[in-house]
Amino acid sequence: MRALVIGYVWPEPASSAAGTRMLELVQLLVRMGYQVTFASAAVLSEHRFDLNTIGVAEQTIALNCSSFDEFVHELQPELVLFDRFFTEEQFGWRVEQACPKALRVLDTEDLHSLRHARQQLLKAAQKACGSEKEKQSVAPVTADNERLYQHMCAGDMAVREVAAIFRCDLSLLISEVEIELLQRYFSVPPQLLFYCPFLSQEEMDVTSLPDFSARQHFMVIGNFRHEPNWDSVLWLKHQLWPMIRARLPQAELHIYGAYPPPKATQLHNVKEGFHIKGWVADAQAVMQSARVCLAPLRFGAGIKGKLMDAMRCGTPSVTTSIGVESMSGGLPWGGAVENSAEAFIAEAVAHYRNEILWQQKQQQGFAILRDYFYRADHALVLQARLGGLARNIQCERNNNFIGQMLRHHSHKSTQYMGQWIEAKNRKSS
Repeated sequence: MRALVIGYVWPEPASSAAGTRMLELVQLLVRMGYQVTFASAAVLSEHRFDLNTIGVAEQTIALNCSSFDEFVHELQPELVLFDRFFTEEQFGWRVEQACPKALRVLDTEDLHSLRHARQQLLKAAQKACGSEKEKQSVAPVTADNERLYQHMCAGDMAVREVAAIFRCDLSLLISEVEIELLQRYFSVPPQLLFYCPFLSQEEMDVTSLPDFSARQHFMVIGNFRHEPNWDSVLWLKHQLWPMIRARLPQAELHIYGAYPPPKATQLHNVKEGFHIKGWVADAQAVMQSARVCLAPLRFGAGIKGKLMDAMRCGTPSVTTSIGVESMSGGLPWGGAVENSAEAFIAEAVAHYRNEILWQQKQQQGFAILRDYFYRADHALVLQARLGGLARNIQCERNNNFIGQMLRHHSHKSTQYMGQWIEAKNRKSS
């Protein structure tokens, strides 16, 4: 059996949660017995994982180019995994033409249209602000699903993303909140959606973790190219950290993340205890050495790899309602959840000073991992779902008439646009 994974970018598990998740999916396909080829039109990145080391072939492909048609026709995969809806838009019609029987699976990573809607709501709230400090002190977005749905419908990203979900045989989502949103508000049939959070279920040796007294400082981690992460740094810089530092003059904030731009490195200030550290090869090592993880996310979607890592490392975290969305199953959080600046700051200081509170929250983080994320072996459940889907693919597709309709109309328009761009590029070269 052959599987083709079309990546929006090359997997970087040491740089982002998205990279970790993609690598987990690739490894699962390998364990299922597939000969896996990973293809991407992205530039080979600095921190990318060498897929050849796990027996996965790498293939560079081009956008709007018939060379992909020749490549996929020769490969003839039985399963094609699209990394985010952008790649399904670009390559879905080509895959269907070359291998119509191939199982088409979409990995959403997180619901991009939801994240975008929240970002637009934050920007709208910031428009009325007179200064940069005031702008960067606006509270996180707390809009309910009804308001979010109305806002998502006002743009085209939700239309594109939901259309891609309908066109695929199965879409993987990491957030139960997003599944409910798609089913209730966008009328996506349940059989098209599959709840699939992070697949790794590492055994935790909690006895080897550094204790409260062996840890120091606060930490933040996240790829700087991911806009919610950069926005959280700005909120910290302009409002949260100065007030935390005023109460804890000896504490430092260490900010880690791949690809920090000059505007980020310029914020580095030793006197303020505000340290831009940049990329780190071993995120768990720095997480275990920190006393508290801060994740002041004002918008976003999906589940947060940084907060999963914090719980695995026994590091309590202070975050927002955006941060904990679909992250606890209603269990007490392994830290604190606050949306107001004053409460966020108070909790950050309390978790840093109070060893008894810190230990209690550490145990609550372990409980979330055990009783929520590890309640089922998601890798085995996904493997069974893919197997059943492959055996009954025609029946499942017949039950998804909207998907057939969208593939017919959307793929035709995308096909003609792609062919027009290719012809234009050929003419100008």
